[in-house]
Amino acid sequence: MDLEVMKKKLSTYRNARGQVRNVNDELLMEVLRAWEQWTGPTSGFCAAIGVSSKGISSIIGKAKKLRREGFPTDQFKEVSIVGTQTVQGLPPCNGIEVLWEGSRVIRFLDVDNLIDFLKKVA
Repeated sequence: MDLEVMKKKLSTYRNARGQVRNVNDELLMEVLRAWEQWTGPTSGFCAAIGVSSKGISSIIGKAKKLRREGFPTDQFKEVSIVGTQTVQGLPPCNGIEVLWEGSRVIRFLDVDNLIDFLKKVA
């Protein structure tokens, strides 16, 4: 995303004292993605989006917390397995069941699929 557009989006969350407050989750993640791609000094990034260095640290901290807690990202893809595999006369394996976010159950046929899934959501 262009940093000028991000600056304008962030300006809608400024209070009377000029502080950026109550930024929505999607914009927090956009700022984090832009920050991770930024190669220059921190002060340059802060100036480009119009936020103080103290403000950007708060925004980045909140965005990282969201990511750790499982905020959905664009890179996530659903893993699905079609058909079952049998091993020489043994009944098909029911696989691995993971209780995800309290009430969702995700089933995996084998450990490799579970590991790939966990790598993608980490």
